[in-house]
Amino acid sequence: MSEKVLVKGGNFFMSPDSSAFGPALPDILHTTDSVPARHRRAYWREALSQASWADRGMPDEVGRGAVAAWMLGPLRAVAVEGDPLRAVRTRRLIAASDNEDFVVVKLLSRGVARIEQDGRDAVVEAGQLFVYDMARPVQLTFPERFRTKSLVLPREVLGLSESDLQRITAAPLGSESALGALLTPFLSRLVDTASTYPRRTGESIARNVVDLVQTLAEERLGRSAPDTPTAARMSLLRVQGYIDRHLTDPDLTPDAIARAHHISVRYLHKLFELEDITVSRWIQQRRLEQCRRDLARRHAAGLTIAAIAHRWGFISASHFSRVFRATYGVSPAEWRNSAL
Repeated sequence: MSEKVLVKGGNFFMSPDSSAFGPALPDILHTTDSVPARHRRAYWREALSQASWADRGMPDEVGRGAVAAWMLGPLRAVAVEGDPLRAVRTRRLIAASDNEDFVVVKLLSRGVARIEQDGRDAVVEAGQLFVYDMARPVQLTFPERFRTKSLVLPREVLGLSESDLQRITAAPLGSESALGALLTPFLSRLVDTASTYPRRTGESIARNVVDLVQTLAEERLGRSAPDTPTAARMSLLRVQGYIDRHLTDPDLTPDAIARAHHISVRYLHKLFELEDITVSRWIQQRRLEQCRRDLARRHAAGLTIAAIAHRWGFISASHFSRVFRATYGVSPAEWRNSAL
């Protein structure tokens, strides 16, 4: 009774609070909205299983829910919202599953959750992160309507030993630390904007999230992390966040960014060598992505192309049109017409 919906563009219908999934169009969407009530339980269970959730224990009556997933190379960004449920993954299900090689880093952005794994039983509140391993039994309980944002990654990507991984599962992770405070909004934004990035950029940002998770895990394990991201990587993430918050400023330049972070322009350029891109090119790329998104949104149909370009920091409309065509292979007008 399972159905997989591939979404390449256009509109899709979700549950009422579709803002949970941000502006990005998902590669995969499951929603109960169009599923008859008698089939909804089986459909929702399968949808969650494919999203690397536990996959048994659905209530007899399943209300509304939606799953959206974006592919980032070997990683997946997943957003889920739904009515109360309890999901259980047993050893028998693990043996029959294709998902046992994945670890899930999950942010609870709405509601309350209870996570049980590896002998621990923890309550997680909105705004907190937790980790669970698909290779071992796990139980998730959501007593009220909930929303989560997750990064699903192959267990070898995380680079932790089996014993170390078991020490960080099923517990709120890092909410009390500065690093955890950095990771939480970064993961949330990654999920919200996953499909606005070119493929290479999306994969790179997802790897940065993995780096942060590794460092946070090492912090939780109480040891230094010589093989995990350096201070330079953390500085780069902070700078990228600053750029995203100031894209609309036409005076956003490497000099201005360096001054805001009390670093030299030379060091700023060195940070972006970690991404194999220049600072100016990164700014232009992020502005183009935002313009491309706005051009496809119906509520912006009354704005001229030049107005949208100026909104995101482009001073010259003709320059914007040239770089947009060079990047996407079509003019802004052609993209808008095809998207709308």
